[in-house]
Amino acid sequence: MRFIASAAAPLLGEVAVLAAERLRRPVFQCYGMTEVCPTHINPVEGGWRDGSVGLPLPDVEQRIVHLETGADLSAGETGELLIRGPQVMRGYWKRSEATAEAMLPGGWVRTGDIARLDADGFLWLVDRAKEMIKYRGYQVAPAELEAVLLEHPAVHDAAVIPVLVPGEGEAPKGIVVRKEDRSVTAEELLAFVAERVAPYKKLRALAFIGEIPRSPTGKILRRVLIEQERAGPSAG
Repeated sequence: MRFIASAAAPLLGEVAVLAAERLRRPVFQCYGMTEVCPTHINPVEGGWRDGSVGLPLPDVEQRIVHLETGADLSAGETGELLIRGPQVMRGYWKRSEATAEAMLPGGWVRTGDIARLDADGFLWLVDRAKEMIKYRGYQVAPAELEAVLLEHPAVHDAAVIPVLVPGEGEAPKGIVVRKEDRSVTAEELLAFVAERVAPYKKLRALAFIGEIPRSPTGKILRRVLIEQERAGPSAG
């Protein structure tokens, strides 16, 4: 075995490092979608970047564009990832409206993923466009806040969902699973996150539950948590 590649769900950079040390093999991320097939992987022979999904495969073109205007963005700026190449889909079967929404002129496919490129062309995913939380006109990525929560030594697992706040609209709320041998309060975690993110990204509420619902591939089922939130307050 030469290396281990992770896909389907985000892999924290520090987790990749720990896994590589334990398994004594490189552990890094790659990227793809049903609509575009695998498109990115980190360099197998070295030079991979923990937390990035790597560089585009041969014949794959990538762009990062503004969410509202569609204008191309520069390295370091965050927007929607577009992909073009000989392997992309022709469209959705008998779904002309969905095809028109996903396929742009020139053969570009909208991935629905929010990402950025660094100066060397490495791709860094931020979150899904449809899961971004709109707080007072700002775009807040749940995955970014989840990564911050997971840095706390008392947090076993975490998810962030949008909740409605009177007078403010959507706001981010943290849902946390505590480690069995650790104790932490909601106030402590709210302060922990606030110290590490921009003011508009702060969690406005937090609750504790026993388990974060996930798909078989490890993706957080935020829709389930949102439905539970609307049905009643999360268990504390």
